[in-house]
Amino acid sequence: MSLVDRTLSCRDCGTSFVFSVREQEFYQSKGFENEPTRCADCRASRKATRGFGGGGGREMTQVVCAACGATTEVPFKPTGTKPVYCRDCFNARG
Repeated sequence: MSLVDRTLSCRDCGTSFVFSVREQEFYQSKGFENEPTRCADCRASRKATRGFGGGGGREMTQVVCAACGATTEVPFKPTGTKPVYCRDCFNARG
């Protein structure tokens, strides 16, 4: 089956965008069965609000490392039932 560029409509903003042959080949190589429903701008905006690709929306909490006593930030709110470590101490623990 021969692929051709397809023009799709963004489900968020309604703008028409091209689903290129190259993009279609990429989708097939990854095993994706559905074509994109958002234009590149809306996909980027959605990723930013969901906290992907740079940590845009992730809330960080300041804590003190249980091993070395350094102040660090973690991407969760500790419950106090388990020790929390800085990146270096966490990685050293294996």
